[in-house]
Amino acid sequence: MNAEEQRWRDERRALNADRARLGEVADGLYPGVPRVAGTPLLCRDGWIPEAPIPLEDVRLEWEADPAPPAVRDPSDGLPAGYRTYAAAMAALARPAIFEDRPSHRLLAAAPPLLRLGPARYFDAVNVGEAAAHELAAGAEGLPVRGQVGDPLDLARRAALPAITTVTLTASGSYVLHWRDPAKVAHAGGLHQVMPVGVFQPLDGERGLSLWNCMVREYAEEFLGRGEDYGPGFVQDEWPFHRELTGARENGDVRAHFLGLGVDPLTFALDLLTAVVFEDAAFRALFGGLVAVNAEGEVSMAPFDGTVPEPMQPAGAAALRLAWRHRAALGVTPAHFGRP
Repeated sequence: MNAEEQRWRDERRALNADRARLGEVADGLYPGVPRVAGTPLLCRDGWIPEAPIPLEDVRLEWEADPAPPAVRDPSDGLPAGYRTYAAAMAALARPAIFEDRPSHRLLAAAPPLLRLGPARYFDAVNVGEAAAHELAAGAEGLPVRGQVGDPLDLARRAALPAITTVTLTASGSYVLHWRDPAKVAHAGGLHQVMPVGVFQPLDGERGLSLWNCMVREYAEEFLGRGEDYGPGFVQDEWPFHRELTGARENGDVRAHFLGLGVDPLTFALDLLTAVVFEDAAFRALFGGLVAVNAEGEVSMAPFDGTVPEPMQPAGAAALRLAWRHRAALGVTPAHFGRP
């Protein structure tokens, strides 16, 4: 490893060690931009509905050949010989989970309608992590951030939505995650709700389904299942999918869409959802809840209106919105009267 590569890796290490403070710095770069529920998560007017939308009422449209984003694969600040940020990460600071999988790109949002098109996972890494890296490195003029401009303009970059779900029991607990920076490419060292996963298609999957993606994330993050589903996998025939979906169909599990927003540090875009389990259904489905998964540490926390620190902005926003709508969601925590 040469001196330039070592410098880049040291800057990457500094980014992962200081994401909470750097997120505060990035937050200050966007004065006057609306925020979600008093958190740093950026949003447009109309992105946060006044009431939770049942997940089945969210409409997804597909555009097969959208115009390419204005900013793609910026090379500012990379060591010589590396064309993209993802290539430098793979060679110099590879996290445990790092694959360029097919993903969905959000093209337009007017809840309950979302329009999507095709993309790859590294499309977001190459812009978002590069923008966070240059902030950690103190780059003069922040050239990548300057190229992106308005972080809420979905035409400026490939905005790959993640589905960020706050999982609640009806009696008032939720599942909390600490993201291990050695295991993840994004938001290491921060707390987060779970499950969270980039909205990606499964090989051979037809159509668009937020729920299908969420079910897979529940199996992976809550129960420790691997992400390799193998050839011939049919999700509708998978026993875990049928059990979780059946609980939703009979009302023991309720899924709602809360809105969407953009992280000011990395430009990560999150679709915010809340899934409420009747306590018996949660015990039946997740009695084997893992303490450690492929992305970090897992615990149960009281749903009482507070947000753990430091927490990823999308998780904080999902928690705040869920608390705001707790009665509509059917959650009755012991500390229901807290603000």
